Amino acid sequence: MTRSTFTILLGGALTLTERLTVQLSGSRFIAADGGIRHAKTLGVEPELWVGDFDSTDQALFADYAEVPRESYPAAKNATDGELAVEAALARGASTLIFAGALGGTRSDHAFLHLLRLAALAEEGHAALMTSGEEEAHALMPGVHEIDLPKGSLFSILGFTDLTGLSIENARYPLHGFALPFGSSRTISNVAEGPVRFSLKSGRAVVLARPYDLSGA
Repeated sequence: MTRSTFTILLGGALTLTERLTVQLSGSRFIAADGGIRHAKTLGVEPELWVGDFDSTDQALFADYAEVPRESYPAAKNATDGELAVEAALARGASTLIFAGALGGTRSDHAFLHLLRLAALAEEGHAALMTSGEEEAHALMPGVHEIDLPKGSLFSILGFTDLTGLSIENARYPLHGFALPFGSSRTISNVAEGPVRFSLKSGRAVVLARPYDLSGA
């Protein structure tokens, strides 16, 4: 089975930026319920549309009548986004991009997406969540590098205590730091270019704003 990048279209905010265009190049697409509205913004037609369709504008059903649908009852045990992930993995996804995963009117869904990002990383799946203007990357034990523009803002949100945390090529570097759960120490750092992270133990996400140079 061919392994490839799948983009899951979710219902949060999405802005088409040059960086997002590059990230989505060559991707296949699956829409989760109302997230299909982003297909027009991106100029794509998803190969599958899943969900209970309770948050889809009726006009979109006519616009995307040719897209195959998998319908589920509203009373189900998984979100539409999770169903879309399952479909992508079944099709051989090696990398997952969640477009429209951040922001929006449902903070519970946005927070769940961040937790899901960490869970996918623990399962060995490469994943990125983006609104075009903001990105979330999982930070697990090991060494990671995120290519960020010089002067852009980023923060680390720990879901647990973090040990052995190092940040290189940033305005506020850290070396082997122990970050207690709930600490604000790693909020609002500034990239000096691609940032290198290393972590001994714990779970976290890096929230980055590549177009926000207010910290420069």
